[in-house]
Order: sequence, then C-alpha cells, then structure tokens
Amino acid sequence: MVKFDILFDKLRFEEKALYNTAIKRGLDVRLVDSRNIIMDTDDLVSSNREFGDVLLQRSISHFRGQFLTYCLELCGYNVINDSKTGEVCGNKLLTSMILKKNNIPTPKSFFSFNADSAFEFIEKVNFDENPVVFKPVIGSWGRGVFPVRNKEIGKIIIEMRQESTSPFSNIFYFQELIHRPPRDIRCIVVGDKLVAAVYRYSSENEWRTNVAKGGKAELLKVTNELEDLAIKAANVVGKGILGIDMMEDNERGLMVHEINNTVEFRGASLATGIDVADMIIEYAKNQRKS
Repeated sequence: MVKFDILFDKLRFEEKALYNTAIKRGLDVRLVDSRNIIMDTDDLVSSNREFGDVLLQRSISHFRGQFLTYCLELCGYNVINDSKTGEVCGNKLLTSMILKKNNIPTPKSFFSFNADSAFEFIEKVNFDENPVVFKPVIGSWGRGVFPVRNKEIGKIIIEMRQESTSPFSNIFYFQELIHRPPRDIRCIVVGDKLVAAVYRYSSENEWRTNVAKGGKAELLKVTNELEDLAIKAANVVGKGILGIDMMEDNERGLMVHEINNTVEFRGASLATGIDVADMIIEYAKNQRKS
C-alpha cells in the first residue's frame, strides 16, 4: 500500500479534503506540520525512512515549502510538486520569463533591480494608454498587488518598498494591466489533465479576483483552446498539481499570468461539483517510485 504524507503549515479546506479522501480510499496517510520537521545531514544516508512513499507539499510559505522539498528530495523522497516546479511557480519573475520563452501567451512584464531604475521605468510609462500592475515577485492571495494607473501611485509604491527590510524589496516586477472582463480563469491541472476550470469574479469594491479576497467562482465551459493552453503552460514549468491562472484579453484572447504551486481548489470544487481532491490523490498514488 502507498503511504502518503500531506505536508502543511496551515490546515485549510484543501489539506482536510485530501486527507479525508485518502482515508475514504483506505490509504495510509498522515497530516504532517512542516513547521515541526527537524532534519539533519545524517538523514542523507539513514536507512530509517521517516516519511511516506509520496509526499504532497502543501505548505503555504513558499520558502518553508521550497527548502523542505530540497532536503526531502536529496534524502530520496518523492515530493509533489518537486523543487524545480516550486522554484519556478513561486517566483513570478521566473514564471513570466519561462512562459514567454516557451511561446505561452502571457502579459508583458517589466523588471528592475533597484529603486532608481524602477523610478526611471515609471517616468517612461504612458499610463493613459498602458497602465500596469505592481506585484511582489514572491507572494500569493493577491497580497501586495496594486494597479498602477498614474506616475504618482507608481512612485509611492517604490518609496514604500524602500522602507522594507525584505531582501526582495529592490526587485521590482510590473505587468501590463490586461483589458478584460471583470473576471479571470482558474484552471486546475493534475499531471497531463485539466480536471477543473472556473471563472473567478471579484467581490464588491475589489478588483482582484482571488477567492481569498472574497472572489466568487463560477462554472465555465471548457474549450479545446483553454484546455490546450492550460496543459502546455503546466508542462513548461514542470508538471504536477498546478493552478493555471488566465485572463481574457479583449484583443489577444487567453493570457496566462500566474501559475500556482500549492493550488487551492475549494472554489473550483464547489462551483463544478468535481471532486478535485479525489483526482489529486489518484494521481499522487500513481507517482510512487518503484
């Protein structure tokens, strides 16, 4: 029997659903709080296998999950998603570059590496024609994401970043503001299969569509174009269990703007009636290394 460990640092709907699904299937599964794990270099050569055959990495903290995955993989454990996928998807700059390099339609993004060059970028932008969005290169749930529709707001954001002690405070990531309907699209790809897709509408007085910000998920009809793009985008970042987020540009059509490594699927499950947790467990069960 395959032994599962579900690694978490905050127990959400998704982790509970995965655990309960595995129990219903009669599988050997544990919930493991990644904050309490202690490892050392002797684990590299130890014959004592503390963890299971398949580990589902569900830690919200990008860095906690990423460094823990590095350690576990070096010790020979099979972690989903793997560290390569997590490294790309957890970094918006890397994601944008890799999508563009692989000819996946994605919004134009701009990067600068200190405040002076960021100010220079802001001075050059024609905001009447080409507004942008500021995003932290690391982060989720729409936190720290701001629409920039004029030079004044852009300069204020840069000044605020200068007050931060974060090592990423001098990495500036701007993305073109897509002219779209008041919604985006969340696709959940498991392996090579699109298992669910929904529209996400923003809540009242909120432009971000994140369900964590009060957004609402609604069923959509999956087209061949949508399915093909979601799977292609997943494949270029490394496969696994991924949330592919798209927007519908009024002129260019579907654009992939972000990919989530520890995708939340409560909204998609409720809107579609699809048991996403069951499909994830079925996929993970088949990833056991021989």
